[in-house]
Amino acid sequence: MVVSSVEKPIAKQPHASRLYRELAPAYEAVWPILARKRIRAAIGNLELDAGHRLLEVGVGTGMSLDSYPQSIDITGVDLSTEMLAQAQRLVEEERWSNVRLLPMNAEELLFDDSSFDVVTSFHVISVVSDPRRMMREVVRVCKPGGKILIVNHFRSNNSWIARMVDSAGAVTRRLGWRTDLNLHEITADFPLRVERCYKTSPTSLFTILTATKLDA
Repeated sequence: MVVSSVEKPIAKQPHASRLYRELAPAYEAVWPILARKRIRAAIGNLELDAGHRLLEVGVGTGMSLDSYPQSIDITGVDLSTEMLAQAQRLVEEERWSNVRLLPMNAEELLFDDSSFDVVTSFHVISVVSDPRRMMREVVRVCKPGGKILIVNHFRSNNSWIARMVDSAGAVTRRLGWRTDLNLHEITADFPLRVERCYKTSPTSLFTILTATKLDA
Protein backbone atom coordinates (compact mmCIF):
# COMPACT_ATOMS: atom_id res chain seq x y z
CA MET A 1 0.00 0.00 0.00
CA VAL A 2 1.27 3.48 -0.82
CA VAL A 3 1.01 6.15 1.84
CA SER A 4 0.23 9.55 0.38
CA SER A 5 3.33 11.73 0.27
CA VAL A 6 1.37 14.68 1.66
CA GLU A 7 0.80 12.86 4.94
CA LYS A 8 4.46 12.83 5.86
CA PRO A 9 7.12 15.53 5.34
CA ILE A 10 9.87 14.72 2.87
CA ALA A 11 13.37 15.77 3.87
CA LYS A 12 15.41 17.75 1.39
CA GLN A 13 18.14 15.91 -0.50
CA PRO A 14 20.84 17.18 -2.88
CA HIS A 15 18.83 16.62 -6.05
CA ALA A 16 16.00 18.80 -4.74
CA SER A 17 18.30 21.82 -4.98
CA ARG A 18 17.98 24.75 -7.34
CA LEU A 19 20.96 23.39 -9.27
CA TYR A 20 19.12 20.18 -10.08
CA ARG A 21 15.99 22.06 -11.07
CA GLU A 22 18.05 24.08 -13.52
CA LEU A 23 19.88 21.00 -14.80
CA ALA A 24 16.77 18.95 -15.60
CA PRO A 25 16.58 19.96 -19.32
CA ALA A 26 20.31 19.36 -19.85
CA TYR A 27 20.09 16.09 -17.94
CA GLU A 28 17.37 14.88 -20.30
CA ALA A 29 19.39 15.88 -23.36
CA VAL A 30 22.82 14.57 -22.39
CA TRP A 31 22.60 11.90 -19.69
CA PRO A 32 20.62 9.33 -21.74
CA ILE A 33 23.42 9.33 -24.31
CA LEU A 34 25.88 8.37 -21.59
CA ALA A 35 23.79 5.94 -19.57
CA ARG A 36 20.88 4.52 -21.58
CA LYS A 37 22.70 1.61 -23.23
CA ARG A 38 24.16 0.39 -19.93
CA ILE A 39 20.84 0.67 -18.10
CA ARG A 40 18.86 -0.98 -20.89
CA ALA A 41 21.21 -3.97 -20.93
CA ALA A 42 21.10 -4.32 -17.14
CA ILE A 43 17.30 -4.27 -17.14
CA GLY A 44 17.21 -6.83 -19.96
CA ASN A 45 19.29 -9.22 -17.86
CA LEU A 46 16.65 -9.21 -15.09
CA GLU A 47 14.29 -11.47 -17.09
CA LEU A 48 11.19 -9.77 -15.71
CA ASP A 49 7.96 -11.77 -15.65
CA ALA A 50 4.51 -10.49 -16.55
CA GLY A 51 2.72 -9.13 -13.50
CA HIS A 52 5.86 -8.31 -11.56
CA ARG A 53 5.67 -5.19 -9.39
CA LEU A 54 8.75 -3.05 -9.91
CA LEU A 55 9.94 0.07 -8.10
CA GLU A 56 12.51 2.40 -9.62
CA VAL A 57 14.07 4.64 -6.97
CA GLY A 58 15.18 7.93 -8.50
CA VAL A 59 13.31 7.62 -11.77
CA GLY A 60 14.31 11.17 -12.77
CA THR A 61 12.96 12.22 -16.16
CA GLY A 62 11.95 8.64 -16.97
CA MET A 63 14.75 7.82 -19.39
CA SER A 64 14.75 4.15 -18.35
CA LEU A 65 11.00 3.58 -18.59
CA ASP A 66 10.99 2.40 -22.20
CA SER A 67 13.48 -0.33 -21.26
CA TYR A 68 10.92 -2.17 -19.13
CA PRO A 69 8.31 -4.56 -20.57
CA GLN A 70 4.79 -3.17 -20.55
CA SER A 71 3.57 -6.39 -18.93
CA ILE A 72 4.88 -5.34 -15.50
CA ASP A 73 3.54 -2.81 -13.00
CA ILE A 74 6.04 0.03 -12.59
CA THR A 75 6.23 2.62 -9.82
CA GLY A 76 8.81 5.37 -10.17
CA VAL A 77 9.72 7.73 -7.35
CA ASP A 78 11.93 10.81 -7.23
CA LEU A 79 12.38 13.82 -4.98
CA SER A 80 12.74 16.26 -7.88
CA THR A 81 9.26 17.39 -8.93
CA GLU A 82 10.75 19.08 -12.02
CA MET A 83 12.20 15.81 -13.29
CA LEU A 84 9.03 13.92 -12.37
CA ALA A 85 7.01 16.40 -14.43
CA GLN A 86 9.11 15.54 -17.47
CA ALA A 87 8.70 11.84 -16.76
CA GLN A 88 4.93 12.26 -16.43
CA ARG A 89 4.75 13.97 -19.81
CA LEU A 90 6.62 11.03 -21.32
CA VAL A 91 4.26 8.53 -19.68
CA GLU A 92 1.25 10.39 -21.06
CA GLU A 93 2.75 10.72 -24.55
CA GLU A 94 3.53 6.99 -24.68
CA ARG A 95 0.23 6.06 -22.98
CA TRP A 96 1.92 3.76 -20.50
CA SER A 97 -0.97 2.69 -18.31
CA ASN A 98 1.31 0.41 -16.29
CA VAL A 99 3.44 3.28 -14.92
CA ARG A 100 2.74 5.55 -11.95
CA LEU A 101 5.04 8.28 -10.66
CA LEU A 102 5.24 9.60 -7.11
CA PRO A 103 7.29 12.30 -5.34
CA MET A 104 9.23 10.55 -2.61
CA ASN A 105 12.47 10.56 -0.65
CA ALA A 106 14.77 7.63 -1.53
CA GLU A 107 15.83 7.48 2.12
CA GLU A 108 12.25 7.22 3.37
CA LEU A 109 10.16 5.16 1.00
CA LEU A 110 6.48 5.31 1.91
CA PHE A 111 5.66 1.71 1.05
CA ASP A 112 4.96 -1.35 3.18
CA ASP A 113 7.68 -3.93 3.72
CA SER A 114 8.07 -6.46 0.87
CA SER A 115 5.91 -4.47 -1.55
CA PHE A 116 7.85 -5.11 -4.78
CA ASP A 117 9.19 -8.06 -6.74
CA VAL A 118 12.01 -5.95 -8.16
CA VAL A 119 13.68 -2.69 -7.06
CA THR A 120 16.00 -0.77 -9.37
CA SER A 121 18.03 2.40 -8.99
CA PHE A 122 20.38 4.06 -11.44
CA HIS A 123 22.99 6.66 -10.49
CA VAL A 124 21.11 7.75 -7.37
CA ILE A 125 22.79 6.28 -4.29
CA SER A 126 25.78 8.61 -4.65
CA VAL A 127 23.62 11.75 -4.49
CA VAL A 128 21.51 11.02 -1.41
CA SER A 129 22.60 12.29 2.00
CA ASP A 130 22.78 8.82 3.58
CA PRO A 131 23.51 5.98 1.10
CA ARG A 132 23.22 3.24 3.74
CA ARG A 133 19.78 4.50 4.73
CA MET A 134 18.65 4.45 1.09
CA MET A 135 19.99 0.91 0.67
CA ARG A 136 18.15 -0.18 3.82
CA GLU A 137 14.91 1.16 2.34
CA VAL A 138 15.53 -0.53 -1.01
CA VAL A 139 16.03 -3.87 0.72
CA ARG A 140 13.06 -3.35 3.05
CA VAL A 141 10.48 -2.79 0.31
CA CYS A 142 11.75 -5.69 -1.83
CA LYS A 143 10.09 -9.07 -1.31
CA PRO A 144 12.18 -12.01 -0.10
CA GLY A 145 13.39 -13.73 -3.25
CA GLY A 146 13.01 -10.47 -5.17
CA LYS A 147 15.69 -8.82 -7.28
CA ILE A 148 17.58 -5.59 -6.64
CA LEU A 149 19.46 -3.85 -9.46
CA ILE A 150 21.83 -0.96 -8.71
CA VAL A 151 23.89 0.87 -11.32
CA ASN A 152 26.21 3.51 -9.91
CA HIS A 153 29.72 4.78 -9.53
CA PHE A 154 31.57 3.26 -6.59
CA ARG A 155 35.15 3.86 -5.56
CA SER A 156 37.36 1.82 -7.88
CA ASN A 157 39.82 -0.82 -6.68
CA ASN A 158 42.04 0.43 -9.49
CA SER A 159 44.23 3.07 -7.83
CA TRP A 160 44.76 4.99 -11.09
CA ILE A 161 41.02 5.29 -11.74
CA ALA A 162 40.37 6.16 -8.09
CA ARG A 163 42.92 9.00 -8.22
CA MET A 164 41.50 10.30 -11.49
CA VAL A 165 37.97 10.43 -10.05
CA ASP A 166 39.24 12.00 -6.81
CA SER A 167 40.75 14.83 -8.82
CA ALA A 168 37.23 15.86 -9.86
CA GLY A 169 35.97 15.74 -6.29
CA ALA A 170 35.65 19.50 -5.85
CA VAL A 171 33.34 19.73 -8.84
CA THR A 172 31.27 16.65 -8.04
CA ARG A 173 30.74 17.72 -4.43
CA ARG A 174 29.30 21.03 -5.61
CA LEU A 175 26.85 19.05 -7.73
CA GLY A 176 25.94 16.85 -4.78
CA TRP A 177 27.62 13.71 -6.16
CA ARG A 178 29.91 11.58 -4.00
CA THR A 179 32.84 9.72 -5.51
CA ASP A 180 34.05 7.92 -2.38
CA LEU A 181 31.31 5.30 -1.92
CA ASN A 182 32.52 1.80 -1.21
CA LEU A 183 30.15 -0.83 -2.59
CA HIS A 184 30.90 -3.39 0.11
CA GLU A 185 30.30 -0.89 2.89
CA ILE A 186 26.98 0.16 1.33
CA THR A 187 25.68 -3.41 1.07
CA ALA A 188 27.26 -4.95 4.18
CA ASP A 189 25.00 -6.72 6.69
CA PHE A 190 21.90 -6.63 4.51
CA PRO A 191 20.12 -9.93 3.67
CA LEU A 192 21.35 -10.05 0.08
CA ARG A 193 22.91 -12.62 -2.19
CA VAL A 194 24.94 -10.95 -4.92
CA GLU A 195 24.15 -12.57 -8.27
CA ARG A 196 26.39 -10.39 -10.43
CA CYS A 197 28.69 -7.46 -9.80
CA TYR A 198 30.54 -6.22 -12.87
CA LYS A 199 31.59 -3.37 -15.12
CA THR A 200 30.82 -3.22 -18.82
CA SER A 201 34.53 -2.57 -19.49
CA PRO A 202 37.71 -2.57 -17.38
CA THR A 203 37.92 1.23 -17.49
CA SER A 204 34.23 1.92 -16.86
CA LEU A 205 33.45 4.19 -13.91
CA PHE A 206 30.18 2.40 -13.25
CA THR A 207 29.35 -0.85 -11.48
CA ILE A 208 26.27 -2.98 -12.16
CA LEU A 209 25.04 -4.92 -9.14
CA THR A 210 22.27 -7.52 -9.25
CA ALA A 211 21.27 -9.14 -5.96
CA THR A 212 18.50 -11.32 -4.52
CA LYS A 213 16.90 -10.47 -1.19
CA LEU A 214 17.13 -13.39 1.21
CA ASP A 215 14.53 -14.44 3.76
CA ALA A 216 15.13 -12.69 7.06
